[in-house]
Amino acid sequence: MAPRLFDLDLQLITDAALMIIAVFALFLIASKLLFDPVRDMMQKRQDKIKGELDSAAQDMEAAAKLKEDYESKIKNIEKEAEAILSEARKKALANENKMIAEAKEEAARIIERAQVEAELEKKKAVDDVKREMIVVASMMAGKVVNSSIDTAVRNSLIDETLKEIGESTWLS
Repeated sequence: MAPRLFDLDLQLITDAALMIIAVFALFLIASKLLFDPVRDMMQKRQDKIKGELDSAAQDMEAAAKLKEDYESKIKNIEKEAEAILSEARKKALANENKMIAEAKEEAARIIERAQVEAELEKKKAVDDVKREMIVVASMMAGKVVNSSIDTAVRNSLIDETLKEIGESTWLS
């Protein structure tokens, strides 16, 4: 036989088959020893990254919710502060009006008391004048009696004195 460049003999086929089986066996062994751990590690890393992304998204949602809650609380606090200030103003006005009313009542009582006291002083002064007139009349009567005037003169003096003093003084 003549030498050929490529001869398909039994030796070549068996060597090729054994080499294919060896490469396949090495591939299986390498895949079990190297590819599976690397694949598992990559899967774990991918799961970890996905978990972190999910956690970050949840944290972002929670932060947004907290932000909304705090903003609404701030708005409510401003409204509450305004309500409290409004209530305080109303109470202050009510207290002011109450104090003014009490002061007016006290002033009215003081004025009334002063008027009553003035009226009493006026009556006292009138009574003092009446007493003085009685004293003067008594002294005149004593002088008349001492001078032994008759009754007609005495009566005319008393009538004259009474007219001078005035009947309204005795009646009041």
